[in-house]
Amino acid sequence: MFDIDKVRADFPILSREVNGKPLVYLDSGASAQKPQVVIDAISRAYGDEYSNVHRGLHFLSNLATEKYEGVRSKVARFLNAGSEEEIVFTSGTTEGLNLVSYGWAVDNLQAGDEIILSVMEHHANIVPWHFLRERQGVVLKWVDIEPDGSLDPQRVIDAMGPRTRMVCITHMSNVLGTVVDVKPICAAARDRGIVSVIDGSQAAVHGPVDVQDLGVDFYPITGHKLYGPSGSGAIYIRAERQAEMRPFLGGGDMIREVTKEGITWNDPPMKFEAGTPGIVSIIGMGVALDYLMELGMVNIAAHEAEVAAYATKRFKGLNWLQIQGKAPGKGAIYSFTIEGAGHAHDISTILDKKGVAVRAGQHCAGPLMQHLGVNATCRASFAMYNTKSDVDVLVDALELAHDLFA
Repeated sequence: MFDIDKVRADFPILSREVNGKPLVYLDSGASAQKPQVVIDAISRAYGDEYSNVHRGLHFLSNLATEKYEGVRSKVARFLNAGSEEEIVFTSGTTEGLNLVSYGWAVDNLQAGDEIILSVMEHHANIVPWHFLRERQGVVLKWVDIEPDGSLDPQRVIDAMGPRTRMVCITHMSNVLGTVVDVKPICAAARDRGIVSVIDGSQAAVHGPVDVQDLGVDFYPITGHKLYGPSGSGAIYIRAERQAEMRPFLGGGDMIREVTKEGITWNDPPMKFEAGTPGIVSIIGMGVALDYLMELGMVNIAAHEAEVAAYATKRFKGLNWLQIQGKAPGKGAIYSFTIEGAGHAHDISTILDKKGVAVRAGQHCAGPLMQHLGVNATCRASFAMYNTKSDVDVLVDALELAHDLFA
């Protein structure tokens, strides 16, 4: 049973006021708030348990190592990976995608090889591939979305050609809330010997993910969106792809031996984890994943779907509110503008006066903004701790903004 009152009580920041109003936090798509168990775990890790991990032989080092390495199996369980060795720790999705670029793509792609992208990708799933375009002559092949903001998997499959080597697609749009059916894309890619990279930053937060069922090669996630600390993340890398990769960064635990003449690398996943890691951040992410798995991702998805349905109903009564993306089954992310209003920043500022926190801008999605024909939008991104009452406060604030611009 999903008890929303209990969940909200677990997040201390939700009890505060902003500008004299109760906080309505609708910016979880950028970064989610943290439950008390995560905050306590971070404090405990620094205050009572801190040491560097791995090679130390003393009590604190062994304790920190045990807690840190224990998170690997938690991520594997959260994503249903076949083995915890397929989980590589990162600082977040951006590092994970760059690991794919430098660790796999640099050695396996040549000039003229194609990477397929959709126009609604986050910059983190665009920029590393532009690096390859600039430096190696790789071709970026773009797939458009449908008028309702959905992405037809067949469009992506049809774009696969004899020079296609990678397909890099978001599992859930951070701007439109569109949930992409990536399973047929991954299956078609694998049949053709094409590597699949699915950006899981948003999707992993809002419902269950099974990387084995998806058949994906690379699936990065980021801890700060999963109610964990910033600077934490992980990427699932299929074992057969790990064997084709070289390390992205050098130093620390990624080596087995260093001599004057050369080096030998450690086995995966350590092969891809250089230097002193974000020990406490990773431990905190593990606690956040425990929290999510205890609540149940299916239960979280059901609660958010209920809030999203209510939000969609309320928004329909605002004929001056322009919502971008109305794909069936979309998540609880709404990007919008107000007819006759100024810049999205102006709308956001007005909402903030009512205690409503939304994001305004391009949301690291320049190609999508260009496709939609807008310079910027406001984005209200709901999370598991949001309620129908939050929707009502947002709607009241939007009506105020509309009246001020009328």
